[in-house]
Amino acid sequence: MKYLITGATGKLGSKIVNTLLEAVPASEVAVSVRNPEKATLLKEKGVDVRHGDFDKPETLETAFKGVERLLIISADGDNDTRIRQHASVVEAAEAAGVKFIAYTSLADATNSQNLMAPPHVETEGAIERTGIPHAFLRNNWYLENELGSIQGVLAGAPWVTAARDGKVGWALQQDYAEAAANVLMADDFEQDVFELSGPLHTQAELVKALGEVLGREVELQEVSADAYANVMRGAGVPEEVIPLVVGIQESIRNGSLEVESNDFELLLGRPVTPLKDALKQLIETL
Repeated sequence: MKYLITGATGKLGSKIVNTLLEAVPASEVAVSVRNPEKATLLKEKGVDVRHGDFDKPETLETAFKGVERLLIISADGDNDTRIRQHASVVEAAEAAGVKFIAYTSLADATNSQNLMAPPHVETEGAIERTGIPHAFLRNNWYLENELGSIQGVLAGAPWVTAARDGKVGWALQQDYAEAAANVLMADDFEQDVFELSGPLHTQAELVKALGEVLGREVELQEVSADAYANVMRGAGVPEEVIPLVVGIQESIRNGSLEVESNDFELLLGRPVTPLKDALKQLIETL
């Protein structure tokens, strides 16, 4: 069996590869990366490091040659860029004769009002049209996405949000990584869409849990979208990124991440890491 993970030097990708290496021989694991020189440590472990650039479709079919089970980790970038890149990856996978595709999608992608949903809808559709057996890993929200706010709180700042009472299924990247690795290795699941959402919490509930972990009350400031944008500017967020971070708050506020499911536990074989335990783990890394 030959497994391949794209984007394997990224934060999520590296965790998936390491999880996979705990279960299968390194000789069965390949990675496709834009800059192979950044994957030296993986190569030293015996992983098959291949050059595959989402912006250079000609590299992808070669990278996927001989691969039976492929995990496509969604790329970064604007929606149009991601749609184009993902289409190239799916086309290359089909041409290379890949037998199974797993893809990291977004919570409730096909019905979502999230501003980041369009590339995931397009990619899921492209994979379905190939007829290749697949699994869509509809990841809710990484708790690591909140590291900037957590660091601010540790420095004495309040937790600022424009998400109101919108709920999020936060979970650690490690939980998502283990779920992805388990799907990649298994072929006995009776479904091909997995809504990977942790227990749902509002921003206020997240802040309360953070305060309990820190042993002090954390101030919560609920502001308008415009005020949130100004706070982000003051925190040094680049102007071109402001619409994205404000849009994420809107996506949470409108309920696009409020997805209840037990699929996470199904894939992990255990409950998702409890919120306070997860927060403790993140704080320890800062």
